Amino acid sequence: MKDLTKGTTVLDRSDVENAFARVAVAVFTYYPEKIIEEPGYVVDEDVDWAMEPLRSMDAGALDQWRGRVNAVISDPTCDRRAFIADFMALAED
Repeated sequence: MKDLTKGTTVLDRSDVENAFARVAVAVFTYYPEKIIEEPGYVVDEDVDWAMEPLRSMDAGALDQWRGRVNAVISDPTCDRRAFIADFMALAED
């Protein structure tokens, strides 16, 4: 991870790709009835698991990304193209 001059943080590509793969698994395994069929389940469990590789991210940015990850998991109308582009832009080249 390295800090850029504009105050944004760029993360290691392997960490971002690992988190992205976890987001994909969470998206594919989520369904609206999951909360009913799996008592105690909350989407935040999947968000926590998916974001774990990015725990070194700035706390403010992590909170914002947690919201976006929650939306992409639980909202089928979420713009996944924009999410993917933005998420992968977190990685250094």
